[in-house]
Amino acid sequence: MSTAMTTPLGRMTALARAEVTLLGRSRGTLFAALFVPLLLPFSVREAAKGMDLAEAGLSLGTVVLPASIGFSLLYAVYATLVSVYTARREELVLKRLRTGELKDTEILAGAALPAVVTGVAQSLVLAVGCAVLLDVGAPSAPHLAVLGLLLGVVLCASLGAVTASFTRSVESAQVTTLPVVFLSMIFSGMFVPLEVLPDRVASVCEFLPLTPVITLLRGGWTGDLSAYEAIGPVLTGLAWTVLGVLAVRRWFRWEPRH
Repeated sequence: MSTAMTTPLGRMTALARAEVTLLGRSRGTLFAALFVPLLLPFSVREAAKGMDLAEAGLSLGTVVLPASIGFSLLYAVYATLVSVYTARREELVLKRLRTGELKDTEILAGAALPAVVTGVAQSLVLAVGCAVLLDVGAPSAPHLAVLGLLLGVVLCASLGAVTASFTRSVESAQVTTLPVVFLSMIFSGMFVPLEVLPDRVASVCEFLPLTPVITLLRGGWTGDLSAYEAIGPVLTGLAWTVLGVLAVRRWFRWEPRH
């Protein structure tokens, strides 16, 4: 074995290549990751047409675009990784990998790389498509958009590992992912922007895991989110990420659930 392959990056890259092959054999997971996020923005577009967005200082594009990226993070990263981690655990792949030189963090990161790359690439394609078709243009505060995307990727990856810890099979992953998926879609500003919700409801929704991501993404394109106003979403997103990492270290299962 070459020296390059004994480095952490080399080991994770090799694991990621193997994961791409395994992922390609799971048609259901692949469909959910690649095509579902491309279809859902049409539903948001129709729903947004019935809202008074102008009064909230929003437009059709600034609602659909962040939601589109949010769908990619939920399905291409979060939901996919729940299925991936669960399947590899039940197939004893994770257990075998731990007997080699791979560290636990390398195993989790290497297995997540294909889903993460897919989610980021899909998010960029959707962002460009929405910006052109809905006349949104380039982000007014690109640093917030980039921060929101990166935070979303890390957060969804950690939540995926946490959910997989309590998922017994790949089939049951369709059920265990529902709470995070539906709460995020309905109350994190994807289908319904927080700006059009009652203040008390919006203040509660601000503490949901994906809300900071959508807030930063939307603020990146509108330019209406000041540095001070961005502190709250960033801290909330980081807090959820830290909780996710701690939960993975505490409860992640490396052997099949019996």
